[in-house]
Amino acid sequence: MTRPTASGTRRQKVPATLLLDLLDRLTERDRAILDLVWEHRVLTTDQLAALFFHSLSAARPRLAILHRFDALTRFRPQAQQGTHPYHWALGPAGAHIIAAQRGIEVKDLKYRQDKTIAFFLSQRLGHQIGVNDFFVRLHAYARRRRDGTALAEWWHEHRCARLWGDHARPDAFGRWVEAGPEGRPVEVDFFLEHDTGSYALSRVAAKLEGYLALAESTGIPTPVLFWLPTPAREANLRKALGTPPVPVATAVHTPPSSVDGPAGAVWLPVGVTGPRRRLAALAHAWDAPDRPRA
Repeated sequence: MTRPTASGTRRQKVPATLLLDLLDRLTERDRAILDLVWEHRVLTTDQLAALFFHSLSAARPRLAILHRFDALTRFRPQAQQGTHPYHWALGPAGAHIIAAQRGIEVKDLKYRQDKTIAFFLSQRLGHQIGVNDFFVRLHAYARRRRDGTALAEWWHEHRCARLWGDHARPDAFGRWVEAGPEGRPVEVDFFLEHDTGSYALSRVAAKLEGYLALAESTGIPTPVLFWLPTPAREANLRKALGTPPVPVATAVHTPPSSVDGPAGAVWLPVGVTGPRRRLAALAHAWDAPDRPRA
């Protein structure tokens, strides 16, 4: 296992003077950054730049200030070739800010720096970065469109588990809104399963049993999207799925150079004929043939 190099992780107590200095400098954007990093555990410099800034050169100095005041902690995983970007997580001073924003005590936030460090070193890190990147790319695409297209919801797996964990535990839940024909918005809710190829396909396919139980419980057959690392993995999963009991679509991880990314025509619904579809078009992909499609 590679070990990250981290900075700012040894300070456990937050001096009152540091917090006061931090409060004097915090902007609304800073508060939004801290809230999102806490919600989604870890985000890279590139991801935060895409979400909150107009360029990497604008993001780096602001993130460095938040790090200097322990609002964020940062680490850089070792790489066999080249370097990884900084990965950012909530710092101890940031935990005080988040607790204050929520009107609770810091202890009730259940922030622990040792858990943050353990997560840095865990095998789950790469998977979480991949899940977050999926949604960051949707946000970046919507940001460029400026026509009402939006990532309206992005829920972390822990929030999903609190709501639906008795049945299914998706990697994330999302709601995507895109300007459709004549400017009318098209909206699609979805569960994301970000596949890295580390599990047997039979185990991946078996997850649909939980999604079926959830659909029966709620009366809402929310589509399950499998985001896969290779075309071969996608083809083999589709064979393993057979005729799924809930709406399912698959796609292969798109490269960073892809303009549309996961918003584009990369999704192939299971059990539906036709070409690959845009994410928004999945809103009607499983409709009866005589019903209008997006």
